[in-house]
Amino acid sequence: MTIQILSICMFATTFFFLLFGFPVAFTLAGTAILFSMIATNFGFLSADFLALIPSKIFGTMTNELLVAVPLFIFMGLILEKSKIAEELLETVANLFGNLRGGLGFTVIIVGALLAASTGIVGATVVTMGLLTLPTMLKWGYDKKLASGLICASGTLGQIIPPSIVLILLSDVLQGAYSQSQLLQGKIPSNPISTIDLFAGAILPGILLVTLYCLWQLIIIYFKPEYCPPIIIKKSKNTLTKTLSIIFLPIILIIFVLGSILLGIATPTEAASFGAVGAMLLSIIKNSFSLKVLKQAVFETAKISSMIFLILISATIFSLVFIGLEGREVLTSFIKQLPGGAAGAMLFLMILIFFLGFFLDFIQIVFTIVPIIGPILLQMDINPLWFGIMIAVNLQTSFLTPPFGFALFYFRGIAPVSIKTSDIYMGVFPFVIIQIIALLLIAKFPELALWLPEKLY
Repeated sequence: MTIQILSICMFATTFFFLLFGFPVAFTLAGTAILFSMIATNFGFLSADFLALIPSKIFGTMTNELLVAVPLFIFMGLILEKSKIAEELLETVANLFGNLRGGLGFTVIIVGALLAASTGIVGATVVTMGLLTLPTMLKWGYDKKLASGLICASGTLGQIIPPSIVLILLSDVLQGAYSQSQLLQGKIPSNPISTIDLFAGAILPGILLVTLYCLWQLIIIYFKPEYCPPIIIKKSKNTLTKTLSIIFLPIILIIFVLGSILLGIATPTEAASFGAVGAMLLSIIKNSFSLKVLKQAVFETAKISSMIFLILISATIFSLVFIGLEGREVLTSFIKQLPGGAAGAMLFLMILIFFLGFFLDFIQIVFTIVPIIGPILLQMDINPLWFGIMIAVNLQTSFLTPPFGFALFYFRGIAPVSIKTSDIYMGVFPFVIIQIIALLLIAKFPELALWLPEKLY
């Protein structure tokens, strides 16, 4: 019993330090090593237990799937640094901006396109904010509506493939599913893959884009003064140039996602193709330079290093937590929840939603899912549906005040005339939309399962 109390104390200590802003990677690894040493000193763990840590780290870092993460990040950064994303936004704005609410629809549509080509929330929010926010405010768009549209559309990269969240989540779910099978005395079979998650996320992603557009239509109908038509000076682009601006990125998206979904290439191979394709696209548009390449390489290294350091630390944390019988404590608690599998799933969804107020998706994926996932997957929950539900819920972690990362990115580029309270109020309807989407996917699992079943 004492060792289980030690696991609870370790979990509580970790989240205490995280909530007070201590670095995530060092908090996870440091707390885990500290409590493992305490447990070893009191005889609860063998001294040989710590020898498992290097092998776990080596197993994580030799995972070929994770190579796709820096490649997709590099692809997105090339498109952003070479101004291709900016050009795409301006062109679509020219097509729709003169309609009432047209600039709002532009933000949503381009947000979805950038999500499918970059998957980098910060870059999307900042790009759309810098280019569309001044125009929105100039022509009388409501501050809260403009803030909400830009922040919410920028987070679509969390769910629309090729999403970094889905790649990391698929790796964690593969381990969780295998453990759940072993805990039931079964030989692991039919593991969930990144391709399954990519296919399963397409319809939920389209659902979110549709719900965002419906909200914009509701605003147009009930509060037309919130989103007036604007007059955009038409660019002198020829039809051929306009089509190339819009369709070349779309072609790149189709090739990258299509090769993954059709089984032609693995996610890692498709990511390398996408990275090369993004550079070729920027060369075609005469926007590629050594400066662009240098910025993209350095930022890719910085972002990837952060992700992998957290991944290694979370691996150590999960190992020690399981060694301290923390999973047995959680299993006992979850089995006592009313409602069986549905009650356990509801508990996890609520837990992830509220953790999103304070932690980002990487911390949640690497600390919560590996520990609770195997417990829930023993309850005959479909692992693909389970993963999509988590992914959609994780998207709210970028939107929920007070620590939603999209809100921080937007606050950094928003003028002082937009108060922080305006931003919070602006994203509130989109948080509700996220919850509605979750309920729809929970009620109709086919939204996540239909396309993978048809394809595979």
